[in-house]
Amino acid sequence: QVQLVESGGGLVQAGGSLRLSCAASGRTFSSYEMGWFRQAPGKEREFVAAISWSGGSTYYADSVKGRFTISRDNAKNTVYLQMNSLKPEDTAVYYCAASSSAVAGYDYWGQGTQVTVSS
Repeated sequence: QVQLVESGGGLVQAGGSLRLSCAASGRTFSSYEMGWFRQAPGKEREFVAAISWSGGSTYYADSVKGRFTISRDNAKNTVYLQMNSLKPEDTAVYYCAASSSAVAGYDYWGQGTQVTVSS
């Protein structure tokens, strides 16, 4: 079992930056692939970024590539999402998720944190 708690959301002007954090409980955090997803009002949840258990591989949605950076600190059981050059279309609830295996997919989710980007 893994429990995930996101923080760091808020209101920022277009062009600004935010860093989201996701603190995980559980001794096996370092074995999970971690991801960030987001859901805007009236839209489906979409993939934003993911990072392998070691941090050696990262993946990004085209819409955030070059602006967002995912990282993790396994010693702190925390995954981060650094968001730069924010745009109003980045406004959404951002969710942290953990994947215990490729078969299981993302099977643990946080409660989400709101990011609002004003124009």
